[in-house]
Amino acid sequence: MKKQRSNCGGSPNEYVAYLQKEDYSDTTAAFYLKRIAELTKWLGKRKLTAAEMDYKTCMQYIKHLQRKNIQPQTINNHLNAVKSYFNYLIERAERVENPLEKVSVKGTVKKMWHHLLDADELEDLYYSYETESFSKYTNQFTVYAAKRNKIIVGLLVYQGLNATNLKSLRLEDVHLKKGKIYVPSTRRNNARELELKPWQIIDFIEYLDTVRLSIATKNEIHSNQLFIPQNHFNDQLRSAIMKRLKKINHKVINANQLRASVICNWLGQHNIRKVQYMAGHRHISSTESYKQNNLESLQEAVNQFHPLH
Repeated sequence: MKKQRSNCGGSPNEYVAYLQKEDYSDTTAAFYLKRIAELTKWLGKRKLTAAEMDYKTCMQYIKHLQRKNIQPQTINNHLNAVKSYFNYLIERAERVENPLEKVSVKGTVKKMWHHLLDADELEDLYYSYETESFSKYTNQFTVYAAKRNKIIVGLLVYQGLNATNLKSLRLEDVHLKKGKIYVPSTRRNNARELELKPWQIIDFIEYLDTVRLSIATKNEIHSNQLFIPQNHFNDQLRSAIMKRLKKINHKVINANQLRASVICNWLGQHNIRKVQYMAGHRHISSTESYKQNNLESLQEAVNQFHPLH
């Protein structure tokens, strides 16, 4: 009897619902739908379905894309769509594994972080961040702003949060009795619960009891966002906070560099699956990419672009 294929993979709406559940944006969902439609058309000529694709067939599809002179990064974007579709099929019990989980096309430019900070340097940024008498113009509300910013610095250097994570935090996400903070999922990161350092908890108590209340009252803000005001938050992070951190340590570049430093330090302490969770990475490959940030790979980059003869 011929196998029924019409219901394989469900409907496009069901796949979109899956992507929405996984916090993909509408733009990404639309892109993925187009890629899966292209894949389905290619498979149809071979009388196959996505549920039946094995590793060999996946390699044939990659070669098909390469013959179209598509750039490696664009091919990897295509593959990301197929990977997500395979995961969707696994959830529907139509596949048992994802043959593309660790597959990517070489030739893309890999981001390599330079001047990463070690754990002691990161911690020094927190302890050296002055909140009382750092300026001749210091007044009470300047101090409150500085104390709020020091809380942010702590979440940068201990929990490896980025600007999007920081903006997503709400009052109810801070669990001081448990000594933890819940980081909601974003379009790029999974949700996770991370431990706070004891000294962070002490500063958080003052922030929640006094500092934030005063900032909210002064600015007439009625919001459950943890950090207020939110207007021009990214600009504040770059101009106010990063400017002062660079004075403490000239190696500081931006929040993304600090996050990369935290993740690389975690990889020296924990197994990669735990680091994946702590970093909020959706895919293990994202975590693995940080393992490339070591002295050996940096030296290879130096040798490649500045060979000594």
